[in-house]
Parts: sequence; structure tokens; C-alpha cells
Amino acid sequence: MGDNHLTDDGFEASAGALSSLTTAAENKNDTPKNHLHMPASHEKTHAWLSKILPASTVDDLESKFHMGNYVIDRQTGEKTFEPMSIYVRVGMHLLYYGSEQEKALHWKKTLALLKNQSEKMGKEYDAPESKAHIKPFIDDFQLEDTLFEMKQPDPDAYATFNEFFAREIKESARPIADPQNDLVTSSPADCRLTAFPTIDLATKYWIKGFGFTLDRLLGDANLARRFDGGSMVIARLAPQDYHRWHAPVAGTVENITDIPGAYYTVNPQAINEPGTLDVFCENKRSVMTLRRTATGSPVAVVAVGAMLVGSIKYNAGIDRPGTEVRRGQCLGAFYYGGSTVIVLYPPGEVTLDEDLVKNSIEQGCETQMKVGWRTGVSG
Repeated sequence: MGDNHLTDDGFEASAGALSSLTTAAENKNDTPKNHLHMPASHEKTHAWLSKILPASTVDDLESKFHMGNYVIDRQTGEKTFEPMSIYVRVGMHLLYYGSEQEKALHWKKTLALLKNQSEKMGKEYDAPESKAHIKPFIDDFQLEDTLFEMKQPDPDAYATFNEFFAREIKESARPIADPQNDLVTSSPADCRLTAFPTIDLATKYWIKGFGFTLDRLLGDANLARRFDGGSMVIARLAPQDYHRWHAPVAGTVENITDIPGAYYTVNPQAINEPGTLDVFCENKRSVMTLRRTATGSPVAVVAVGAMLVGSIKYNAGIDRPGTEVRRGQCLGAFYYGGSTVIVLYPPGEVTLDEDLVKNSIEQGCETQMKVGWRTGVSG
């Protein structure tokens, strides 16, 4: 998208589009696929965008970005297409304004807008009235057959939509791979996952926005040096996914650092887009450092918030240094929106599974994963 399109009028139109979507989401009698989660490829989406955005902006959005992303099912090897939601499409346009950091007004207005809209959705979905959103969400994303896996399977038992969104799963529903082998590493979430043996490969094939460094991601230069040359696993949670994250290894909590930040979309097209800022280093996040039980090595687990994510919360007692966690144990929850968990291993700590690496590098695709599934092994 050329700079000539990044006008004040264009920004105001995009801001109005996002505000209209979050306002429409307040209608408790409407399905989410009629507003926030309307597929970007839908004819109604084009018609709706055309009413709000300038024609040149709509053309840019629809020509520059695909209407979704391909994901590989690990168990079957089947590649399927997941359509992008309309709110993510609008978020992609706003990312361009946020990337214009030399134009301070566009940058500051974008940060303020995304913060305001994320807090707006958080308040809406924390209100008792938001309980009415639960059933339409279950129906739209066909979650009925997954409810038996939850500690609380009855949707009516949740007091608010956010309480349902952050529902916790039974441990028995997500058994860890090779439970007797402490050298195995696991997926931290039900997610779409990419895996890279080195950080350099991650930035070559996946993280293409400008400004990514381990120092910025972790907010600590000394900690970043411990992972220089190490491996990276990126677990993206879509809004319809079970929205808690779990320990990828057994270990002891050494430190937790909360880093304030923005609320940009973490859709793969935002991560893969050259010329935009790196959203992982810009977004609100929490960095947990574990001392791994099996090897004594450090492992970083970074919970990254995203567009319309209200908050990142650890389970009770987890956020205290000295706490011991088991591989597969639930660490915390994201409240409404998409989000990401990044796991960093130091050099030589883990050999990531070949199929995950091949999907990530050769096919440029995420792999559909569940909590506890194997991602690699040490030694």
C-alpha cells in the first residue's frame, strides 16, 4: 500500500470501520459472523467496507492481502483454508498507519484507537449482559462438541462472555506426548503453530516486519543473549480456539516481566508483511522465564496480546518466582480476541520435529496443534 493512501481521511475511515464493528458486536441478538467475524471473502464484507472506506482503500485491502490463511492438519497432512475475519482485515490497514512512526500523528492515533477499541470490547464482554453472546459464539464456531472437554461444560454456568472465552480445559482432555520423557517439549496451546530451529530462520521465512530483535521482544538484553542463536516456536490462537496457554516443559519460574504495548493484529499476514513494524515487539506481552527441570536451561514463554484482547492473566500462584510447573500445566488465559504464545529455547536445547519445521519453512504454513502435542526433543 503506497504512502499516498495513508491520509488522514483514510485513517478516520478505518477508525470508523473498526468502531462500527465493535459497536455492532454489542448486539446480543446477532451472530458474531454478522459483524466481527464475518469472513473477509464474503460479499457482504465487500459491500460493508465499500460504504465506510474510500474506494482506493478497499481496492488496496482486497488486492494486497489474501482473504485468509492455509493451515496444515498435523494428523492428516491436509491443507485447509481459514478465512480472515473482517476485523482482522481492518486491522491490517491500521497496521500501516501504526508503522508510520516517522509520522507521529498517524502512529499515536493508531495506538490510541486500538487501545480504546480493545478496552471497549473488554468492558462489553465483562458485563453480566454479555452472557447472551455465549450461545451464538458456540453455534457460529461449532464448539458444541468440544464443551465436554471443559472443567465447566455447561455454557449457562458462565457469568459473562469473557469468563466463557477463557474457559479452562480438563487436563485429561489434553494429555501430553511421551509423559515419561522429560526431554520432550510440547505445544503450549490449541493453536496454529510454526517452528524454527534458529531465530535467523524465523526472521527469514516468517517474521518479516521491521524492528524484531530478541532484546526488544523480551525487554531484557541480558536475557536475550541467553537465547541468541536458539530455537523459536510460535503458537497463534484464533478467537474460536481454547484460549489458555500451558507449559511447554517442566520447570521452575525464575521471573515474569509484563511489557506494556499496542494491540495490533497477529494474523500471519501481519507477521509476514515486509515494510510494517514487527507486531510481536510492539504488542502488550508477558515474559515468563523458566529454569527447565530436565536440563537446567532457561526457556522463555512469551504471552502476546493482540487486536481486541482485553487482558493476559496468569492462573493463581503461577506468577510467583520459585513456583514449579509441570509440562502441560495451564499457566494462564487470554481474554477476548486473538493472541500468540512464543516459546524460546537456547542454542542446542531442542531438536524441533521435522514435520513442523518443514511446514513452516518449505510450505510457509502453520500447523494445527493441540496443547501437549510434541514439538521436539532434547539430547
